[in-house]
Amino acid sequence: MKLVTWNVNSIKARLPRVLELLEVHRPDVVCLQECKATAEAFPHLAFAEAGYACADHSAGRWAGVAILAPEGTPPEDVRRGLPGEPSPDEARWIDAVVAGVRVASVYVPNGRAVGTPPFAQKLMFLEAMADRVAEPDGPAVVAGDVNVCPTDRDVYDPAAFAGATHVTEAERDRLAAVLDAGQVDVYRHLHPDEIGFTWWDYRAGHFHKGLGLRIDLIMASADLADAATACSIDRDFRKGSKPSDHAPLIAEFSV
Repeated sequence: MKLVTWNVNSIKARLPRVLELLEVHRPDVVCLQECKATAEAFPHLAFAEAGYACADHSAGRWAGVAILAPEGTPPEDVRRGLPGEPSPDEARWIDAVVAGVRVASVYVPNGRAVGTPPFAQKLMFLEAMADRVAEPDGPAVVAGDVNVCPTDRDVYDPAAFAGATHVTEAERDRLAAVLDAGQVDVYRHLHPDEIGFTWWDYRAGHFHKGLGLRIDLIMASADLADAATACSIDRDFRKGSKPSDHAPLIAEFSV
């Protein structure tokens, strides 16, 4: 199984690049985040023409998540929303069964600034994720933009983020609780010491300067993590025409 997760920062703006990704990688599962589309505007037809079935959870101009899979193994038993999340109308979680694996696409709230109500809601969302992951459900993957750098190794300059979101102990503790509930960070599992960023600010040439963050994760249940054979970041999709500020993260499993 080849699984891709990608925060596209608008499916309307990035549709040609997503179709390009499907053609280049032919993934078995794709998790998309920040689609920023209404349910009526989500491009099901374009993906069907590419041979993919979609399950989306859409809320208009903000957030929005989706799962794509080949039409022969479409997303089934789809569940939209996360029990316990603070703002269910924001469409930040969807999960479905694809080829026998429960797959979730998640877009954790940004949190804006430490000590604000949005930051408290971010922590609540991460807690709800841990509760969901702790439910026994067989082989499972949670993939998406978690808006947390797991460690300082995942930040280009920890000092530059002192006092800011994405790196606080509160956020990291709650992300660690998700992992402790039965998930494995596949990229770090296969690359214990490697620096690999998935997001770069559009401004000031951050991408070309290597000033990024690792905030997109593929987290797999232990049985699937043991079957992981590769996990990489396709930086080419952060280049070229109309790129997202995130690059796709790709994992392969021998299942």
